[in-house]
Amino acid sequence: MFIPITTTFTIEGHRVRQYLGVVRGIVVRAPTIPQGILGSLKSIIGGQIGAYTEMCEQARQQAFDLLVDHARSLGANAIVGLRYDAAAVGGAGGARSATEVLCYGTAVIIEPETP
Repeated sequence: MFIPITTTFTIEGHRVRQYLGVVRGIVVRAPTIPQGILGSLKSIIGGQIGAYTEMCEQARQQAFDLLVDHARSLGANAIVGLRYDAAAVGGAGGARSATEVLCYGTAVIIEPETP
């Protein structure tokens, strides 16, 4: 079931009837072996590292899906104020690092505005 999701705090033509609280989806991903090899080679040559871009996009999508699941579990029919945050995790001492992606927003119940 589709629910409206926006980075703004309003949804045109609707009013927020109830705020249900902050919802989030968090994913920590490390590159697969092929992504790590391709990424390492590309970092020597320079330019965009497609293998890492793919890994980050997968992490963002998974975090987004978890956010939606969290909002639905609270009974929300929309999410406002959507944001993403990302950080490197691990990697101390030359170890392979991972990327943490956090997707968060506010779960709400909206209803159409009455004229």
